Amino acid sequence: MHFESPIKRRKSRQIMVGNVPVGGDAPISVQSMTNTETTDVEATVGQIQRIQNAGADIVRVSVPSMDAAEAFGEIRKQVDIPLVADIHFDYRIALRVADLGVDCLRINPGNIGREKRIRAVVDKARDMNIPIRIGVNAGSLEKDIQKKYGEPTPEALVESALRHVEILDSLDFQDFKVSVKASDVFMAVAAYRGLAQQIDQPLHLGITEAGGLRSGTVKSAVGLGALLMDGIGDTLRISLAADPVEEVKVGWDLLKSLKLRSKGINFIACPSCSRQNFDVIKTMNELEVRLEDITTPMDVAVIGCVVNGPGEAKEADIGLAGGTPNNLIYVDGEPNQKLKQNSDSLIDDLERLIRKKASDKEEAEKDLIVKV
Repeated sequence: MHFESPIKRRKSRQIMVGNVPVGGDAPISVQSMTNTETTDVEATVGQIQRIQNAGADIVRVSVPSMDAAEAFGEIRKQVDIPLVADIHFDYRIALRVADLGVDCLRINPGNIGREKRIRAVVDKARDMNIPIRIGVNAGSLEKDIQKKYGEPTPEALVESALRHVEILDSLDFQDFKVSVKASDVFMAVAAYRGLAQQIDQPLHLGITEAGGLRSGTVKSAVGLGALLMDGIGDTLRISLAADPVEEVKVGWDLLKSLKLRSKGINFIACPSCSRQNFDVIKTMNELEVRLEDITTPMDVAVIGCVVNGPGEAKEADIGLAGGTPNNLIYVDGEPNQKLKQNSDSLIDDLERLIRKKASDKEEAEKDLIVKV
């Protein structure tokens, strides 16, 4: 079932976060954020590397102090993924990390203070080709906006964002992206839709403080999925009270489900029932863990019975359809071999076939590049 995504993305200007293009016709990038103490360089570098290995394009690091800024400089030397410095209030920290190799400043101009300080940061960013992210959050709106609206609303989020945008516009600085995050799905979606109509800068998507791994994944999928299907969004972070690596995995799964990006295996698996001829849940749990290292885009179907199994398996690169007395493997839509029901080797055999198919696809892609 190889349908192209019908999504028509909103036209936005493009900025560069390190070597990653954001906006325009660039792929939607996946971000996460470290939760280690930034001053613990070893721990932070290790976490960044794990986040990168999971497939992140960009990583954000909190820099709340000058000590953290100096640590950031050491971290920058040890990793090769674009880094965003998360900074609030102290403009001197922004100036310091700019000198230390930051790729983007997450900083709200209106929170920096006097115009002279704002101009210093913006001039530095301009001189060093560093973009800025304006990050508006429902939990930290300006006091006058809170008073005006009484409580966080989509309109309040948009007004706050436009206030910061106006500051950058007045300084003739256009290399920025904007987020308007809320923990309430309806509020966040409405705010992003409203802002998307008023600016042409890239939008960074997120449902902030979404929750734990399960509930936060659902909430993020509902909110960001709605926006992405509208064509809104140029980069995203799934905010979970969980290991940041899980944020990256969920982000990629979301983009793959909407056919906006492809990386690794797209599993098609039945929920299992009494018709199953092998343990579908055990098989899927094992395969997902074993095959996390595969980055080649491919579809793998794991279906427990003959009702839907053959149909789904024929549409996948590799398909397993449960049957009696044997399960049937399909490769590129054609029956390939039979495997015994619930045999000890079923998962091993399936893993071997999937890895071979991934390798064959990689070689075919290399040959195509050489011919071109």
